[in-house]
Amino acid sequence: MTVTATRGAAGGPAGAPVAGCSGLSEALGEPMTGTAPHVRRLVAVEHIGAWPRKVADHPDPAVAALFDRLRADDVILLLIRRPGREGRCDADGARTVYVADLAPGGSRAWSRTVRSTDDLAGIDLDPGAGTPVLDPVMLVCAHGRRDVCCAVRGRALAGDLAAEGADVWECTHLGGHRFAPTALVLPTGYAYGRLDTGGALAALKAAAGGGVDPWCCRGHTGLDPVGQLAELAVREHTGIGDATALLVDAAEPSMGGDGGRPDGHLVTVRSRDGRSWTVPVTTDTTLPPRPPSCGAALEAATPLIAGTPVEH
Repeated sequence: MTVTATRGAAGGPAGAPVAGCSGLSEALGEPMTGTAPHVRRLVAVEHIGAWPRKVADHPDPAVAALFDRLRADDVILLLIRRPGREGRCDADGARTVYVADLAPGGSRAWSRTVRSTDDLAGIDLDPGAGTPVLDPVMLVCAHGRRDVCCAVRGRALAGDLAAEGADVWECTHLGGHRFAPTALVLPTGYAYGRLDTGGALAALKAAAGGGVDPWCCRGHTGLDPVGQLAELAVREHTGIGDATALLVDAAEPSMGGDGGRPDGHLVTVRSRDGRSWTVPVTTDTTLPPRPPSCGAALEAATPLIAGTPVEH
């Protein structure tokens, strides 16, 4: 499916035709806020060679066993590699492993090295067992067997960032193909979409200072979609950039004007300095259908929409 539109943050010449799920989603104006994957713990393992469509189906028994081990504890496994030829060249066999605890307001990540995937069976996945990740790392989805847009746009972005000297890895499926290029920043835990090189570098610069760049931000992965949206709404409303400054309470249903069924959510967002805001969150049903990924059937677009935060 192809439409003609002007490209924005995803890059490309103005007025050029855009194709695939990401081009169509952008042309329709589908919002990205509140669409980050909801992940509380994550392990990313450097793996050389082809990636299957699903990590669970990896032919390497060590990777498949680690996937099953992590799934039992509700931990996500990503495969990562360096962009370009470096990421496809098995030099000395050493592998980098990241373990991330993506708690909202206090996300942390650690790294360690194993000699080969055979060592994964005995690896200590306790977060404190590794070296703390202090400088930001960006994982860019480039999982071509899951989606063409991620392969084309994700790999191009990762290559550009590597040329700029950024600490960047290609990774397997992050979710949200239609927002490609998508990325996750460690250790802050914020996800981004429709990135160009400048936007990705800005996100890394913000993370280096312990902050969040709201431009192209999809939300914090430790929060559910409603919480992601409410938190970003408060950041936009107040200009708060500190990644650890805000905490989000569980959403409560908001009732319709006639006192009938819930028509949305009310979310309380609290700042560590004592301030708090209530954010109304509703669902927009006015957008036309779009494919969630390349080659998929059309599905309804029902993005979450945040109202103006009200300070208590």
